[in-house]
Amino acid sequence: MVRRRDDDGPKDGPKPKRNKAANDTATARFAIEKPGLPKAIDDAAMSSGDYPYAKKLKRGRYEEELRSLQIELLKLQAWVKDTGERLVVVFEGRDAAGKGGTINRFTQHLNPRGARVVALPKPTEAEAGQWYFQRYVAALPTAGEIVFFDRSWYNRAGVERVMGFCSPDETEHFLHEAPVFEHMLVRDGIRLVKLFLTIGREMQMKRLHARYHNLLKRWKLSPIDFEAINRWDDYSRAYEAMLRHTSTSDAPWTVVRANDKLRARLGAIRHLLEVTPYRGKDKTALGESDGRIVLDARRFLVNGGEPEVA
Repeated sequence: MVRRRDDDGPKDGPKPKRNKAANDTATARFAIEKPGLPKAIDDAAMSSGDYPYAKKLKRGRYEEELRSLQIELLKLQAWVKDTGERLVVVFEGRDAAGKGGTINRFTQHLNPRGARVVALPKPTEAEAGQWYFQRYVAALPTAGEIVFFDRSWYNRAGVERVMGFCSPDETEHFLHEAPVFEHMLVRDGIRLVKLFLTIGREMQMKRLHARYHNLLKRWKLSPIDFEAINRWDDYSRAYEAMLRHTSTSDAPWTVVRANDKLRARLGAIRHLLEVTPYRGKDKTALGESDGRIVLDARRFLVNGGEPEVA
């Protein structure tokens, strides 16, 4: 396999070995709670998960591209309002993959009267006794509205499955019912876009470490976040099953590789703009999609998204 190189380009040479510290449960938690992140983890973070870039995108280039894309998002919102469209964007992914920050860049300049973020807490006792999809249905958009789900009904395929909050039978039932549910939404006219953000293991540890030692961000952490490190392989199997069973022609999954938050944000916004037929689309402003960062679920599952180049 050959990888091309550019100024900010993909890494070259042999793949880095997985840091031993990231494989040990006790060491992993200790590494987050101690003041300094171990150098081996820090050094391996950017390239973890076989990420294709060695350096982060330059801030100036990011801000220039982001501005152009956010102007396009305003066109998209105007089109949704004028046509009475209903648009749902689902964000799922690894803990600390940057879902919240990415959603913030989507909504930063949108009119909040027509765009809202839904981040539901754990179900109440009453909700736990309902049809599983019921509380999510209540949060769906009305005509002319965009709804961004910061996690969604796919909790059942991820955290609930891995942490034992639901039974294996309930998970299996969900994986078969979710495509049916989504087909109903799409058939009724809802536009459904599903984005899965993924990062490497060492990058996850680095970001959780940063959150733990930032008093303004520690609220984001919970015991479940620490378990994300300890149960990395369990989550990998759960997410693979989720992508295989629920990426359909009605509602395909798009995977965004997010070791570099800046590239991930641009890639996610660009994808939504590309797949939505809003008026006045400026293809020059959209630019080219980065296929090393944004890829369909099938390609991600086959080889992690790395294309072979002759």
